[in-house]
Amino acid sequence: MVISPHPLATRAGEEVLAKGGSAIEAAIAVNAMMAVVYPHFCGIGGDAVWLVSDGRGNETAFMGIGQAIRNGDATGPIPIRGPRSALTTAAVVDSWAHALAHWPAWHSLGDLIAPAIETAAKGFGVSSSQAYWRSLRAGETVNWSGFDALFGPGEISIQPQLARTLEAIATDGARSFYEGALADRIVAGLNTAGVPIAHADLAETRTRSVAPIGIDYRGLRLLAPPAPTQGMTTLGIMGILSHFDFSSIIEDSAEHVHLVVEAVKRAFLDRPKIADPDGQTLDLDSLLDPVRLRAKADSIGGSAMEWPHRFAPADTVYFAAVDGEGRCASVLQSIYFDWGSGVVAGDTGILWQNRGAAFDPDPDHVNGFRPGKRPFYTLNPGMALCDGKPYLLYGTQGADGQPQTLAMLLTRLIDYGRSSAEALAGGRFLLGRTFSDSRDTLKLEGQFSKAVFEQLSRRGHEVSPIPAFSPLAGQAGVVSMFENGGLSGAHDPRG
Repeated sequence: MVISPHPLATRAGEEVLAKGGSAIEAAIAVNAMMAVVYPHFCGIGGDAVWLVSDGRGNETAFMGIGQAIRNGDATGPIPIRGPRSALTTAAVVDSWAHALAHWPAWHSLGDLIAPAIETAAKGFGVSSSQAYWRSLRAGETVNWSGFDALFGPGEISIQPQLARTLEAIATDGARSFYEGALADRIVAGLNTAGVPIAHADLAETRTRSVAPIGIDYRGLRLLAPPAPTQGMTTLGIMGILSHFDFSSIIEDSAEHVHLVVEAVKRAFLDRPKIADPDGQTLDLDSLLDPVRLRAKADSIGGSAMEWPHRFAPADTVYFAAVDGEGRCASVLQSIYFDWGSGVVAGDTGILWQNRGAAFDPDPDHVNGFRPGKRPFYTLNPGMALCDGKPYLLYGTQGADGQPQTLAMLLTRLIDYGRSSAEALAGGRFLLGRTFSDSRDTLKLEGQFSKAVFEQLSRRGHEVSPIPAFSPLAGQAGVVSMFENGGLSGAHDPRG
């Protein structure tokens, strides 16, 4: 099974599996195609975080996260667009090669990205998602370096520059992105646009294999990538919710939503402590201490806790694959905000991420900018094990909204026994500000009943509606793997 937000990407992954390829090989094909057909949310100028497992539950996380460049200017507030937001390198291409070496491969990297090259060269129909986010930024992009020439309005998109870049990677290998002629063009293009990236910055970019972190929930083992990602935030939410008996709570009731919202608030209070652990002493293990999570659960009452903390938007793509041997890959790929930094790297067709904006402007903060440091990271693809074997793959687009969406998905999947498609179709919330509403309110999708809105308001939540299946509520995906070998999977109707 393959799931992704776009049919061309899903098809690319399916074709790899049909030829005997592994879940990792399928995921690379999906990722390359998504870089072409979903440029508003992902691309090879960004990063990727992977959770992979074989059928026996031998799991690993690949942290394809670019580091801060040496000559980056992080003085004062860091802007969310433009050259000063592009303060990190991009590790997604390196993550392809790193992942491909993990299991025996049937396909070369060139074979896996060939469909993406053809699609970029010949053109494709612009998705409704891309059109939505392009129209949302209408009027803002005139000063984005090289942007309008590549991503102008229209129903068909052709990306010949990106096709040539992908061809160079197919011919010369993934490391050509970081060392060699292609790397020279990338550096020159970014320098011309005002990004002070150096050849050494690209050359030092490497994906890391690390052990996932996890907690127990209803007899399952929930896994997430470690710091500097917010994986422990999602796990913290679920650890708090594990102390409540949902069997007596009606699904999608005000009580269901209230408990999840309050668990989110308490877990989010710990997020400022999460940062790159390299080179600094961080007490991150305590954030998932069972006694601490129990105390947080005990602090939840019938009324809403005040929430003045600002919601930070950003955008991502989730996709997953399971092969015939039960091996699986759960992956999130991102250029951070929709359309990233808005900076195109010269004639390469690469839109660079604005992940540098995730650093804190205070150099003494745990997430303060430092050359070589990885910023706090919102990407946190998930996996659940049952009896030590993969059982669920899940993840979502949406930055700060990711843990919120995942908590609703997981309670529906695990506590209420919903199928992948049913869980994805259910209503969601967003706590904080959005593009269209700057108030720090609890945004509720229109799937919830009028009674739920009223009851939550009586509990002290400042509730405001957003449309049913709103693009603001994230694009998630779920695959369920059953003991008999059956699979159930779906991607988001909001995509």
